[in-house]
Amino acid sequence: MKLSIKQLSISAMIAAMYTTLTIIFSFMSYGDVQYRLAEALTILPVYSPIYILGLFIGCILSNLQSPLGPIDIVIGSLTTLVAATMTYFIGKSKLKYKTFLAPLPAVVLNALVIGIELHILVDAPLALGMLQVGWGQFVCAYVLGLLLMKYIEGKKSLKKLLSEN
Repeated sequence: MKLSIKQLSISAMIAAMYTTLTIIFSFMSYGDVQYRLAEALTILPVYSPIYILGLFIGCILSNLQSPLGPIDIVIGSLTTLVAATMTYFIGKSKLKYKTFLAPLPAVVLNALVIGIELHILVDAPLALGMLQVGWGQFVCAYVLGLLLMKYIEGKKSLKKLLSEN
């Protein structure tokens, strides 16, 4: 996939937003109970696949600060990449409730994968770890993500701008 300067710039801006939000709120962005506010941005691939790259890079940069080290940089970031790609395909689909389904990949995949990662790396109880990560993802990716989507949908010019990449 060849990216234009505009697309690379947009990806860089999304990566910067994701990283900035995560690091500013780092006290609640890492660990078994995490509220990573940047996860609200994971709904953006509904509008264009270009946001997938920015989210992935933003997650890599954010996870450089993770107390879980290199494993989280790789596993956590790949989880975001897969979730963002799934969100894009939900957005392209003809599903009736795709607005409500769009945040689910980020919630479910992170709950499962990061829950397992925490269990392996810090001996967190598996089910509890999954529930805690899932809850944080639900609040940030699902609730805040849907609020962001509702705002975007209410601003036709913003929706058009986000969709034309």
